[in-house]
Amino acid sequence: MPDVKVAISDQFLDAFSEVPRSKQKKVRRFMTKFRRDPTLPGINYEKIEGAKDPKLRSVRIDQSYRGIVMKPDEGNVYMLLWVDQHDDAYQWARNRVVQIHPDTGSLQVIPLEEGEMSTSNGETPDEEEGEDTDLFAEHRDRELVRLGVPEELMPLVRGIETEEQLDKVQQHLPEEAYEALFLLAAGYTQREVDNELAYSNEQEAVDTGDYATALERPNSKRRFAVVDDEEELARMLDAPLEKWRVFLHPTQRRLVEKDVAGPIRVLGGAGTGKTVVAMHRAVWLAEHLFDDPDDQLLFTTFTRNLAADIKENLRLIGSEEVLDRIEVTNLDRWLSRFLNRQDYDYTIDYGGQSQDLWDRALTVGPENWGSTFLRTEWEQVIQPNEIQSEAEYMRVSRVGRGTPLQRSQRAEVWPVFNEYQSLLDEHKLRERAGALRDARKILEEEGDVLPYRSVVVDEAQDMGTQAFKLIRQMIPGGDQENDLFIVGDAHQRIYDRQVVLKHCGINIVGRSHKLRINYRTTEENRQWAVGLLEGTEYDDLDGGVDDQQVYKSLMQGEEPRVETFGTFQAEVEAIVSFLQKEEEDNESLRDTCIIARTASLLDNYSGALRAADIDTYPIKKDRAEDRSEPGVRLATMHRAKGLEFERVIVAGVSEGTVPLGRALSKAEDDATRQQIRKRERSLLYVSATRAKREVIVTAHDTPSPWLPGVGD
Repeated sequence: MPDVKVAISDQFLDAFSEVPRSKQKKVRRFMTKFRRDPTLPGINYEKIEGAKDPKLRSVRIDQSYRGIVMKPDEGNVYMLLWVDQHDDAYQWARNRVVQIHPDTGSLQVIPLEEGEMSTSNGETPDEEEGEDTDLFAEHRDRELVRLGVPEELMPLVRGIETEEQLDKVQQHLPEEAYEALFLLAAGYTQREVDNELAYSNEQEAVDTGDYATALERPNSKRRFAVVDDEEELARMLDAPLEKWRVFLHPTQRRLVEKDVAGPIRVLGGAGTGKTVVAMHRAVWLAEHLFDDPDDQLLFTTFTRNLAADIKENLRLIGSEEVLDRIEVTNLDRWLSRFLNRQDYDYTIDYGGQSQDLWDRALTVGPENWGSTFLRTEWEQVIQPNEIQSEAEYMRVSRVGRGTPLQRSQRAEVWPVFNEYQSLLDEHKLRERAGALRDARKILEEEGDVLPYRSVVVDEAQDMGTQAFKLIRQMIPGGDQENDLFIVGDAHQRIYDRQVVLKHCGINIVGRSHKLRINYRTTEENRQWAVGLLEGTEYDDLDGGVDDQQVYKSLMQGEEPRVETFGTFQAEVEAIVSFLQKEEEDNESLRDTCIIARTASLLDNYSGALRAADIDTYPIKKDRAEDRSEPGVRLATMHRAKGLEFERVIVAGVSEGTVPLGRALSKAEDDATRQQIRKRERSLLYVSATRAKREVIVTAHDTPSPWLPGVGD
């Protein structure tokens, strides 16, 4: 094979996903042959009459389908750009130009469709008027070009007067150009835009004819992938709609390929690609920095179904050889397996067996202290801080608990905690926090006994203090090269487990990053969901505050719909009608998920859907969601975490359910009630942000006071 590079564009994968299944096999066959050697005589390149770019050629797939490729006049880089029916493929190619941007060095495929690039009804603003009303009037042409705007499109950009007009011309702009303009319009400085697009302040000289070098630049890699082997090509074609797992944004790629001594923490709002970054980070570490054949990486997250989903999705981006070096499991399962190997003498209890012991412990304390308050004190003060004695309890900080306790009051309640711990020991039981602590102590005593060179942690906000102390001990010594990679978002914390990483021996100073751009959902959906959190402060996992205002979505769409009904039956009938219309419009129910607060409520909706002959697919805790299986997805708010769908119906958002009335009724003080409300808001936020395109919120009887227009 000659020394050539074959790159596949994301647009090609888009087009491939629209090719009928009966034709996809032929496209695959051609691509395999093309990847092996695009110079073969059997690949008949045909010139395209009227094409604006002479480098573009047509290639025959079969009698009716054509591929569009870039064939260089000189050099060794070939690109697969588009595939479509004969006439449509030629029309696409005639109006496209492939070039290397002279400032950014990025590969760009530019549409130059005459008569379709105006900002408003085909009218071009008066030149003098445009100078006054141009959305980017304060920025010179040269500044905009430096940020990736092609010079050919500057007249179009100068005709943009409003953000709405910017949205309308998005399809005509390269991604980095639109993103730069979007961020400028949102108030970002040029320096901030440079940072988001991973541009250097001192950019290298660009050779506009060097396509091989251009392919290696971050903003090219967000649109083009160089395919090196058959296995990688097959992975891409098996899941073309999951191309976001292949094509990374430059800021994401910068984090993935960062070689650094010590832990990295990455924050990001819902939809910013935290899990995607974490998966690519795991693969990159295993591919590039693991030298010893025994080097292993642990990828851990909080929920079982998310761990299963991650394990499955890693197959899209990593080879079998690489995946053999990555262990994917949720932390509780890892904990159980580890302790079993140590002949652990205790049973890990997650709430059932220990309840009777807790009730017995309460009898040794004063009656004026409520059970819920004391239980929260145990979970949020005693356990995280490993309090073993009354003296330690007297000294410990209770910041965040709300209700103050004087020394005399601590002395009153301490016997409850002491008795409960004694009862747990007597019955050979350990709560989750206690088991995590014991596992860490075993590692401390035995030294470096685990095979892990790196640990990647997803959904960090739900792990808790004892979990992170254990994770730190998995690679002892601290600040070792690329040891910990932690991603999370406190806005999505659905369990009451706050953490301050530095208190767990994890130093992230100078190694803290934030993903700001939402790639999953529309800005309308994002803003609606963020509105649910208004007035509530969220931490940054290390003692600081994380602000939602820094996050933006580049996609636009319809406002979420909120529909209320007088009865459950009326609500169900409306949901059934919506789903049936989807089927009539050839919309796949596979891409729709109904989310409810509780499992029992979800069962009610499930039964109603089955009665209406609508297929359902319940999302289980121990399996990856299989999008090839038919049926509308069903998930509780907890189970939906980490997943995404085209459309989401958040059902049963009624008073007493959101927030959950029975949880609030157990709260015995304002601090606890505030914590519960905060958690419930996060659950609703998580649910709404699972949607990429459409959010529908329904309620029956009395709607939740948190729904817009209902009141708080």
